[in-house]
Amino acid sequence: MMTHRFYSTLPEEARLIRTEVFIDEQGFHDEFDDKDNSVTHVVLFDDNIPIATGRVFPESKQIYYAGRIAVRKHYRGKNYGAEVMKLLENKAKEQGAEILAVSAQCRAQRFYEKLGYTASGDVYLDEYCEHIHMEKKL
Repeated sequence: MMTHRFYSTLPEEARLIRTEVFIDEQGFHDEFDDKDNSVTHVVLFDDNIPIATGRVFPESKQIYYAGRIAVRKHYRGKNYGAEVMKLLENKAKEQGAEILAVSAQCRAQRFYEKLGYTASGDVYLDEYCEHIHMEKKL
């Protein structure tokens, strides 16, 4: 059974997923930051097994950022990433956001476009990985 939980600080389940996906698989080094202790995290569970995560926080009163969206390898291709984004969008909207922005890895750009996000600006590097700014009106 699919469930989810929100947290106000980085839960161990999210740390586990992000370590697997961003550090072990993708080779990032600076995965965890000070924001992790003060932003809203969500973890998706399948029968109490943590399978996907993401976080959201305000950039300004109307603009919120979602990030660190990760789905464990075995669970990909089953729309769990889209489910995490929907949960984060709803949470941001509840808190007054009008726009949700993401710093998307370029290889994930189509995923975000399917969810209604639009890219803007130039491609930039984050730890040698190409990213692009994307936004969606909520």
